Amino acid sequence: MANTTFEVEKRRAPIADKSVWNYHPDLPLQDHSLFDLKRGPTKGLKLLWNSWVPVSDRLIVVGVSLLTWFYLTPSVSVTRTFALDWIAAVYLRNLVLMILLAGGMHLYLYTFKMQGNRFRYDARPFHKKSALFTFGSQFLDNVFWSIVSGVTVWTAYEVLGLWAYANGYMPMLNFASHPVWFVLWFILLPFYGVLHFYWIHRLLHWGPLYNFAHSLHHRNVTVGPWSGMSMHPVEHIIYLSSVAIHSVLASHPIHFLFHLQSKVLLAVSSHAGYESVTLGENGNAGLRVGDFFHQLHHRYFECNYGEPEVPCDAWFGTFHDGSEEATARTRSRMKQMRKK
Repeated sequence: MANTTFEVEKRRAPIADKSVWNYHPDLPLQDHSLFDLKRGPTKGLKLLWNSWVPVSDRLIVVGVSLLTWFYLTPSVSVTRTFALDWIAAVYLRNLVLMILLAGGMHLYLYTFKMQGNRFRYDARPFHKKSALFTFGSQFLDNVFWSIVSGVTVWTAYEVLGLWAYANGYMPMLNFASHPVWFVLWFILLPFYGVLHFYWIHRLLHWGPLYNFAHSLHHRNVTVGPWSGMSMHPVEHIIYLSSVAIHSVLASHPIHFLFHLQSKVLLAVSSHAGYESVTLGENGNAGLRVGDFFHQLHHRYFECNYGEPEVPCDAWFGTFHDGSEEATARTRSRMKQMRKK
């Protein structure tokens, strides 16, 4: 889920052992979800507010989805019938969005190293000569699967959704008739997305499905912007399947676009490998993008399947808080799973 713009504190968590982490936040990780009842409703609402304003990656995606709908999406009259021209236009737009975000972040953070290793979790370089990756390169592997499979499956879902809205197969609402529900869609969708992600992620770690599909994504222990959507086509289909909710509950195509773009674009930014993108190597202000919570999943695999805003991992015993004790528990669980 989204993170807010923030002012970097003068006192940060101490740097971990260089053999483990280049940087990490204060450990152990704490429960900052809205579902901590001890916190009380006032602080919970404040957390919700701060997750959106003053500027957050999620709020940026809302803006992108609005611009996309009004200026870069075919009209309902056009999408009633499948046609190569408008489908190709949607694919091209999604391809450009992917290249601008993933490519732009990679250039800024890794090619030009504009902020060095400041706030970078794992400073190890990407693999350049490894048989594990397609073309022997982690970067080329990630770009290939993000574009060839990721953009294609993303576009396929969007095309089917736009066609379904246009033909009345998906219930539609508008702001004029349902203003409250229209706004609530933007607020509630991220929480639903986390619940869906946790359980499909657990499914993807089931042995046969992991070996066939999800292991491709887990080639990336050290992650970068192109890693977020580097997945097997089967995983892309499962990962983006949360948009099926729009076929049951009435929504507007803007919500549908926001849903898809959140799943794709925030996967890119959250795998940046950095906690935040700052202005320059010594910058003190930045947009928070990465999440150490998920970084731990890429390091230790069988933990932190969800996202911290909805504490599914704490509820179901798969939470890793960054401590040595949690690492020992996770490794023990992995051993038990392998025996089974």
